[in-house]
Parts: sequence; C-alpha cells; structure tokens
Amino acid sequence: MKKNSPNRKHSAKRIHYKSAGVNVAAGDGLVDWLMQTPEKNPHQGRVLSGIGGFASLFRLDLSSYQKPCLVTCTDGVGTKVLLAAKAKRYEEVAQDMVAMCVNDLITTGADPLLFLDYFATSSLDLKMAKKFLTGVRKACAQSECILIGGETAEMPGVYKKNDFDCAGFAVGMVDEEKRLGEHRVRAGDIVLGISSNGFHSNGYSLLRKVYAKDLRQKLKMLLRPTHLYVEFAKKIRHLDIHALAHITAGGIENIPRVIPKGLGFELVPWTWPKEFREVQRRSGLSDIEMLKTLNCGIGFVVICGAQSILEVQKIAGELNFKSYKIGVIKEQEKAITYPRGKTNA
Repeated sequence: MKKNSPNRKHSAKRIHYKSAGVNVAAGDGLVDWLMQTPEKNPHQGRVLSGIGGFASLFRLDLSSYQKPCLVTCTDGVGTKVLLAAKAKRYEEVAQDMVAMCVNDLITTGADPLLFLDYFATSSLDLKMAKKFLTGVRKACAQSECILIGGETAEMPGVYKKNDFDCAGFAVGMVDEEKRLGEHRVRAGDIVLGISSNGFHSNGYSLLRKVYAKDLRQKLKMLLRPTHLYVEFAKKIRHLDIHALAHITAGGIENIPRVIPKGLGFELVPWTWPKEFREVQRRSGLSDIEMLKTLNCGIGFVVICGAQSILEVQKIAGELNFKSYKIGVIKEQEKAITYPRGKTNA
C-alpha cells in the first residue's frame, strides 16, 4: 500500500499578499517613478530627505521671520472622488486636494512650504496613481510648496474596484506679528468675494442627487478643479488686508470664522453663476439654504480697509478672478445679516 505523500495535505493554492489584493511591487514602482522624476520647486534645495524614506527632513530658513510660527492644515475632497473615479479623471481632483489645504493655510497670511498626500484605493493602478500624483505636483508648484512625502494604501475590501480616496496635509510658515485673522478686523472694513471655479470640492453629496439623471453629461462641469488662491494672496499682502476666508463646506457661513465677537456683516447680493442657479431650480433650495450649502460663485474672501478695495480688485482681475463687494463689517451681534428678498441678484 502506497504511503500518503507528506505534502499532500498542503497541495491547496498558496495564499500570499498579492493574491490577497496588495501588490507591493506596484507600490515600490510608484515610489521609484516619483524619485526618478524630481519636482522642480523653489524649495527643492532645502530637502534633506524626501520621498522614499520613513520620514522627510526639510531645512527651515527663518531669516525672514522675527517670530516664526508653523501653520498646519489637512483636508480631503469628499464625495467628488466618486465622480473622478467614474470619469477616470484624476489630475483635477488632485488639484482639489491641494487647494483645499493650501487655501486654508494662506488665510493666516502664511507661506506654504510642504505638502504630503494620502492616496488609498482597492488595488494600485500605476497609470491612475501617476496621473493623480502628476496633478498633485502641478498644484504644489503653482502654490509654491513641495510634495515632500506621502502614503499610498491598497485596501481591498474597504474600497470597491476603481474607487479611491485622498487627503492632503500642508505645512507653512508665518511671522506671528504679520498673521491675518479676526484680531485685525474692524467695523467699516469691506468684504470682497473672489470668484470660484464652479462648485470646487463641497456639496457633492447634494450635487450627485441633483444631477443624478444626467450625471454623465454634467461630469466636465462638476469636475472643474478648485481654484488655487496662493499667488493672489501673496500679491495683495502689501495692502491693508485684515483677514482672509476660504469658502468651503457651509458656504457663506465660513466668513464669521474670521470676524470677532460683537462684529458682523451685512450681505450684499451678487449675481450667481448659471450652474448655481440651475442647482437652485432643480433642488428647490431657498437663497439662504443655497448660500449656506454651496459657494454660489465665491471661492475666497478678502476683508480689507476701504482704501485697498480698488487695488485688490485690480490684482484679482490680472489673475483672471472676478471680484464682488459682498458686505461691510458692522458693529452687530448677528454674524450675518441677509438682505430681504432674493439674494441671487
């Protein structure tokens, strides 16, 4: 009688990391590609250790700061990633991720320096990841910061095929004595709205429902990337600027975040772009509900002294932004006073 082979009971197919859905070689290939295509950036010479290590090292230059303060922020893109996955368009949403972070950071008056990203998917597609990271690098270059590191995660079972998510982390520097914010805002200051590039990266759970029946036809419009306001914020820095606000989730309600207690502002109507009027028509939302949900054409806000209005608007125009006077800071307990009647002029 033939004896059983000692290996017989182990003849089932082996289970390894790749068959479980994680391709380590693909991740290594992505890191190699990033390291072989170095980013052109004014801060490049200050990187001691960047992509490829366990952590990144960056040499600080404090010569232009008397009281240097690090400024940090993090954000994601929300459910807009579902539309990017559907359309297989990744560079635009990569800019969204960078913009959501650096646009927050510059409201303090800070200079962006460093950026890190987190990119998670069910299974790493190198072509897709390279498109995404190319978009991140382009947006970082426009924002004068450097992609110094990040994390790419494969999580089969958490994400479905082709799904992904992303988050960004930005670091900057500001001189404590020059920082912007509510401590500078005074009654009589003017509130200027700077135009958005559509919906930016907020309200997409609503927008996907509003456009559910013709979503494919509206993808190009819905995937317009968030404007980067870094260059604009730097160019107006020499003027009498008191506070800046990034208009994200919550819409116009972001402005009171940089207004001190005891002060508020009376909203002045502006004409909303057609895509926002279309959302209102389809959804039935009131003017105030729209303003508290979407940016309604205003992506960034400048609060400044009255003597700086024309120069701020001139600089905005030179950078192809539209600008609107949307309010005046007043002594009042209520943060925002909405005008009677329609606010969609």
